[in-house]
Amino acid sequence: MQESVTYQALIDEGRAIGRAEGIQEGIQRVAVNLLKEGMSREMVSKLTGLSVEQLQQLEISETDESQD
Repeated sequence: MQESVTYQALIDEGRAIGRAEGIQEGIQRVAVNLLKEGMSREMVSKLTGLSVEQLQQLEISETDESQD
């Protein structure tokens, strides 16, 4: 019985982590799209909650991926 409770707790934790990562990935995709459409980094930062530095990293990553 105790094993199944522990196992279920691990499953629940894994799902929560997966959801959080998925949400973060979605926010980053939206941010990249907004930047591509010409929105300022400051406005994208305000709307997404990402820092300007994070947005700059996303732009660099996006540029690197498009060159591959």
